[in-house]
Amino acid sequence: MAETFWDRHYRGRAGWGGRANPLLVETAGPLAPGAALDLGCGTGGDTIWLARHGWHVTGVDVSGRAVEGVRAHAAGLGLADRVMTERHDLADSFPAGEFDLVSAQYFQTPLELDRAPILRTAAHALRPGGLLLIVDHGSIAPWSWNQDPDTHFPTPDEVAAELGLDPATWPVVRADTPRREATGPGGRTATVVDNVLIIRSVKDARPRTFGEGRLAKGAQ
Repeated sequence: MAETFWDRHYRGRAGWGGRANPLLVETAGPLAPGAALDLGCGTGGDTIWLARHGWHVTGVDVSGRAVEGVRAHAAGLGLADRVMTERHDLADSFPAGEFDLVSAQYFQTPLELDRAPILRTAAHALRPGGLLLIVDHGSIAPWSWNQDPDTHFPTPDEVAAELGLDPATWPVVRADTPRREATGPGGRTATVVDNVLIIRSVKDARPRTFGEGRLAKGAQ
């Protein structure tokens, strides 16, 4: 269901790449380039930005249309040696490898998805010193799918508690809710809130598992 939903969302997409998310730029900009994982890469704005700034990036999405579009766009920009894309339904599989940065930008969906085990797996995939950057919606924009005023947006502290990571191995280095001016479809602007959580891996973590011992799969 998830693959079908997102394939339909990206059907007929004319442009790939686009603007990188501002909190990804703010966080990754000062870092030395390394290996990055972009969870839910979508149209590839973050993936392409990271590659242009020297990172080797794995862009992951449940939509085959998305990963094919991002892969082709990266090749057209001469970035094929820095961008690899893989199709994963992250509820079932996770890309292999270790990363200096794992970015989960607005890794939220109108479909049912248990994020916590996915994000815990992402934390285990960090190299020592690596960062897990989680940016969630903290408010409803005029163009949001969900316009329910009673929606509860989990705070960064609530997300951290749900992950249940050992703070001695994965300390929280940022947990806040900054506001910014965002631009939506048709150029419409609004002030929105982002819920930002950054976790650092400070030493070698325990062997990585996903679910009940399922192996990473799904690379294309």
